[in-house]
Amino acid sequence: QVQLVESGGGLVQAGGSLRLSCAASGRTISSYAMGWFRQAPGKEREFVAASRWSGAYTEYDYADSVKGRFTISRDNANNTVYLQMNSLKPEDTAMYYCALDHNIDAVVAGPDYWGQGTQVTVSS
Repeated sequence: QVQLVESGGGLVQAGGSLRLSCAASGRTISSYAMGWFRQAPGKEREFVAASRWSGAYTEYDYADSVKGRFTISRDNANNTVYLQMNSLKPEDTAMYYCALDHNIDAVVAGPDYWGQGTQVTVSS
């Protein structure tokens, strides 16, 4: 059974940074694409970032709204994926969810597995 457990959310001032973690069990993430989504109150869940280890290099995809500010990374040995968020803005406030699927396209389209989410609140 796949479990994804997020942590690291919290309250931060605009311009600050947070690092989210997602610990996976039930799958070895080196064989899968991992991603992050977010959902703000009253809005649809939206894609944030994804990565996949090809065996030779890591593939990445980012939403335009976070490019240059957020970085997704993974520690395959510890089966954990991270989202480093810098230069945070109030509009980044949302519940952030970790996701897993076979490839980045599948993650972006709607992954098979989700975590329970971690709240990020950015104050102005």
